[in-house]
Amino acid sequence: MTRFELLHLLVAQARSNGFDFRKWYTTRLGLPWESTQQSVETLSTERRYYALLFSHDFASSFWKPGERITFQVPNQTFTRRMADGSIATVSRKAYTRRSTRPDAWRYHLRELALSEEPLRTMRKYLRVEEDLDPDDDQPAPSIVPSQTPPPKSLDKPAPAKIALVRRRLT
Repeated sequence: MTRFELLHLLVAQARSNGFDFRKWYTTRLGLPWESTQQSVETLSTERRYYALLFSHDFASSFWKPGERITFQVPNQTFTRRMADGSIATVSRKAYTRRSTRPDAWRYHLRELALSEEPLRTMRKYLRVEEDLDPDDDQPAPSIVPSQTPPPKSLDKPAPAKIALVRRRLT
């Protein structure tokens, strides 16, 4: 997937959640509006997509308020005064935390700022056709055996498509 296609999908998802891309483009970048495609192309070719990705307007629209987020809390080691007055070192293992917050976009924006490639990080929040498992469209295998008999082998092989077309033409 090209940078242009990825940015176009990101903008489309944010617009479906209420992001006014045209207003953002003209006010934040100060460029005249021609079309959505031209604007996304300008963002991708001139590397101005960082302004879009780190925009609070875009982030708050892209990640809806109250969206469930999953994040990893890292290992923690700290000292603590115990009940008997002694000081002990406490070590906690890393764990996964799930939360729903009205400002989930702030968490995602913070994680985006820490990533080395923000555009690649944004890619994981999109569900696009090439990510889909091709077997998802297939019906689940049936447990009951089919009632149709297996095909019988023929002594004569089936004619090729070209031979069938030639027969029809003559």
